[in-house]
Amino acid sequence: MPFVYILQNGKGKYYIGSTSDLGERMRHHMGGYTPSTKRLGNLKLVFSQKYKSLKDARSIELKLKKLKRHDYIANIVKDGFIKVKP
Repeated sequence: MPFVYILQNGKGKYYIGSTSDLGERMRHHMGGYTPSTKRLGNLKLVFSQKYKSLKDARSIELKLKKLKRHDYIANIVKDGFIKVKP
């Protein structure tokens, strides 16, 4: 099942990703095997949302990353859903 997910480190920095296997992806992140998140330190999964296809999940991931707005990402985590459409 495809997901968009958000990780957060102890300093409040967010990482946005998408995957077809959330459990496996989290094992990679938490195990330090992912170069893009290894430098962020201790991470916590703070949000995930299912999508019908990996294509839709990747589209949402890219849209969120282009926003580069900490407040928007914080609201997604707080509200529990992503308002952006694929």
